[in-house]
Amino acid sequence: MAEVKKMTQTQLVNEIATATGITKKQAKAALEKLVEIAIAQTKKAGVFVIPGIGRLKKVERKARMGRNPATGEPIKIPARKTVKLTLSKSIKDAIVPPKPKK
Repeated sequence: MAEVKKMTQTQLVNEIATATGITKKQAKAALEKLVEIAIAQTKKAGVFVIPGIGRLKKVERKARMGRNPATGEPIKIPARKTVKLTLSKSIKDAIVPPKPKK
């Protein structure tokens, strides 16, 4: 199976610029501003919706017990905050079509 290369930020900026008819500099600025807004809103409100793609959500993980894989010794994993990206149903269905019902 041939390895598919990931799209780089430069390639993404070029695609946006070509599709919208703006300059690469403007496309890069718009992309960077979207990232800034997503970070600020997720910090402030705890959630940021990217229309058509999904939502970023700040979540708190509870403390739990885990195991040291080297020794098997139980260890306590502390509670912490993290960010989750939940994809929209339309994106999921476009990438991996649902199985037809029988």
